[in-house]
Amino acid sequence: MENNSAFNRLLEIMDDLREKCPWDRKQTIQTLRQQTIEELYELTDAITDQDWKSIKEELGDLLLHIVFYAKIGKEQQQFTIDDVINGVCEKLIYRHPHIYGDVKVETEEEVKQNWEKLKLKEGKTSVLSGVPVSLPALVKAMRLQSKARKVGFEWDDAEQVWDKLKEEMDELHEVVQLGQPDRMEDEFGDVMFSLVNYSRFLKVDAENALERTNKKFIRRFQQMEQMATAQGKALDEMSLTEMDALWNEVKKSEK
Repeated sequence: MENNSAFNRLLEIMDDLREKCPWDRKQTIQTLRQQTIEELYELTDAITDQDWKSIKEELGDLLLHIVFYAKIGKEQQQFTIDDVINGVCEKLIYRHPHIYGDVKVETEEEVKQNWEKLKLKEGKTSVLSGVPVSLPALVKAMRLQSKARKVGFEWDDAEQVWDKLKEEMDELHEVVQLGQPDRMEDEFGDVMFSLVNYSRFLKVDAENALERTNKKFIRRFQQMEQMATAQGKALDEMSLTEMDALWNEVKKSEK
């Protein structure tokens, strides 16, 4: 009942805003699209930082967007928020026959495989269907590999993936040495794809790992700038050797 009360309060506020606020009244699904993407990235930032306070706030912002789209959908006589909620409920029940039916599964992997089989029965023409075209390339690679794995298109162990990664790196090095720029991008992409594959076997989220490194680089570089300023210098006035010494000093301070 408490959940219903809170959700109904949000729906009532949405109704008020859509009727009385000039900005909210003006919004369309097209104008909301970019804002929704930004809200999602703000949530992923909070998750990477394990900032629970921000996670709670960003989840609220995303929920607002869902309610907003549903409100517009109702105005356009396309669907209501109840249709949205009931639709996902029916989908979850249908795709979990091991919970709501008589299908037996033992492992997480069997659940995933069964999920993909059910999706194909729903009219999907490929196991790879459902991967958004506009996903960032690194995330898309993870999703494609994960989906292919569910039908058995997968290496047996991490060592095989490591060997494949080294093979792709050798091929990249070869085209670099040959000075073939038209093939460098292809081979570099193969290296990246194999590296993402290796991350899956290590149970590492490649996207999150790279973002953590991005944040670490920003933190360390800005500390270098501060240290250089304290010495009365700017980084562009220092040699690479001097900057490297500052970098190592920053790294030591973090241990």
